[in-house]
Amino acid sequence: MSDATGVMVVGAEGRMGLEVREALASEPSLRFAGALERPGHERLGDTLADGVVLTDDPKRALDGCGVAIDFSIPASTLANLRAAAEAGVAYVTGTTGVDEAGRAELESFAERIPVLHAPNFSVSVNVLGHLAREAARLLGPGYDAELFELHHGQKRDAPSGTALFLGEAVAEGQGKTLDEHVILERAGETGVRPEGAIGIQALRGGDNPGEHTIYFIGRGERVELTHRAATRGHFAVGAVRAAAWIVGRPPGLYRNEQVLGLDG
Repeated sequence: MSDATGVMVVGAEGRMGLEVREALASEPSLRFAGALERPGHERLGDTLADGVVLTDDPKRALDGCGVAIDFSIPASTLANLRAAAEAGVAYVTGTTGVDEAGRAELESFAERIPVLHAPNFSVSVNVLGHLAREAARLLGPGYDAELFELHHGQKRDAPSGTALFLGEAVAEGQGKTLDEHVILERAGETGVRPEGAIGIQALRGGDNPGEHTIYFIGRGERVELTHRAATRGHFAVGAVRAAAWIVGRPPGLYRNEQVLGLDG
């Protein structure tokens, strides 16, 4: 019997689920042990790997697992988190679009199990957040901050979780909160740009996995920090890395910056 920790993959037959399963094959401390899909999925009951049967029952999928990886939708994530908390299974999720009530529920589960919720598991995106925070701090109030993001046409939430993460990094660097300064749309007679505003604009189309640019716009010059994703594989690799890190941690709500050593 392998000593590797079993992993439940939510949406195991979806785009990200398949990427996570592939990434797990390269992580010796983890093994694919549970597969969850939506009710009515055409492959329910199929064996996906040795001893792994695709199910729509989270309790069954969690059996024999020590950690779960979830890229799904908020309602599904919170329901699966509840089952994981009851089973004592750590949870790693990249689900975006979680509202304030959902975040409060997520925090309550983190009192019982270790939970890592991140808008983006790409190592380079998390480094970009670190750079954005420092750039905002060093450039100071003389530079206006604007963010642009582009995603595929099937994405359900806007702005993206990553754009909000980067916006929060900029706000922290400027010594303020994003909620009090963010502008998500401009139309009609908007008047002059409010002092200290942080604008975020979202585009949707095609199959783009994700593109984000932070602009620091000064007088006569600007600084641009950009990340462009060509595939989804690096998101899965980062989530698997986080899953390996969180196993054995005490209950609590963790951030991906802790996994990467960017929180110091």
